[in-house]
Amino acid sequence: MQFDDDADLDTSEVKDVRGSRVPGGRATIGGGIAGLVALILGLLFGVGPDQLGLSSGNPESAATSSSVSEVQQSCRTGRDANAREDCRLVAVVNSTQDFWKDEFTRRGGRYTPASTVFFKDRVNTACGAATTAVGPFYCPADRQVYLDLGFFEDLRTKFGANGGPFAQAYVIAHEYGHHIQNLTGTLQKAQDGRQGAGSNAVKVELQADCYAGVWARNATRAPDESTGRPLISSLTDEDIKDGLDAAAAVGDDRIQEKFQGRVTPESWTHGSAQQRQQWFYQGYRTGDMAQCNTFR
Repeated sequence: MQFDDDADLDTSEVKDVRGSRVPGGRATIGGGIAGLVALILGLLFGVGPDQLGLSSGNPESAATSSSVSEVQQSCRTGRDANAREDCRLVAVVNSTQDFWKDEFTRRGGRYTPASTVFFKDRVNTACGAATTAVGPFYCPADRQVYLDLGFFEDLRTKFGANGGPFAQAYVIAHEYGHHIQNLTGTLQKAQDGRQGAGSNAVKVELQADCYAGVWARNATRAPDESTGRPLISSLTDEDIKDGLDAAAAVGDDRIQEKFQGRVTPESWTHGSAQQRQQWFYQGYRTGDMAQCNTFR
């Protein structure tokens, strides 16, 4: 995955609070084994910690920006995105939101942007407090994506994904898929508390995978405002393979087999490895969000 060196990055779409002290209490999710269990059983690549019953603090104890934001100082252009991980993630956020803004406009709607918050170890949100053990998540109450960059190492070492820049891009695009669901009213379907292979919780997650694929198909087409050229200048077949590999690595069956030694479809919340790959590729193959109806 390569970015246009001359494109300008919009760091206003990312809040870097990695150097901040978290206000308003402490997170209730521990690290180590307890945190890993919470991550496995909870909404990995899902919505906020309130969905897990793991919230603490209050909605007013939201993340605040550090006095010196690393990304604001260092991430200026696509050239920076090609050189630094955090700048690359800023560029992916920019590309994802540029696409959805254009897509909503094309369909006669209006896209409401969502910030991504980079944090380290723990963070307070409008959905409650969380630690990195929850994994990346989207909080519908404040319409923000939360991401501890250390998770990407866990994705490779704990869950067996190949890794790579596009595996990271898939994670972010999936979370913005939840934002799209929040804007369109679909996300609430997952809040009925049910689990299992045929549950709405699984269907919501698979649709977010499909939306990630839709963005990927269009990422090298939508022009960047600063240059008139796409912010992402190239995606290769290997990039897409890395995305598919990441999707499979966090399939419920893969996670259950790895960490509990058996597969229990009645407790699924995200879908199987095969389903996650299938729906990501469905979005990538068609490039059309209308083809992402996992509720049929």
